[in-house]
Amino acid sequence: MEQKQAESLIMLNNSKLSPEYIETINEQLVNLEYTQAAMLFGDLKDPTTVLIISVILGCWGIDRFMIGDIGIGIAKLCITVFTCGILSWIWWIIDIFLITEATRKANSRKIIETLAYAQ
Repeated sequence: MEQKQAESLIMLNNSKLSPEYIETINEQLVNLEYTQAAMLFGDLKDPTTVLIISVILGCWGIDRFMIGDIGIGIAKLCITVFTCGILSWIWWIIDIFLITEATRKANSRKIIETLAYAQ
């Protein structure tokens, strides 16, 4: 793929990626065909959607399960169940502010891992 095509894909999906990983992704995208790279970006989670789910179901850890943070999801679920929700609201409020960046980092790591495997 040409460099312009790689930059175009990154620009289209910029809101779903963490800025610290964009340069690495850009360097590795050149080695793929455009259709393969486009399919790769199609599987990314939208940070806004995950944020909405976090607001609605975040105390149960559903947001963390969605982005692949299984351990944190289980921890949030256990705290909610074992404390009858008393302590989970603190973690829920903090996670509302952290979940969008966590989603972007999970998306970026997923792409980098897939690109490393494809090469």
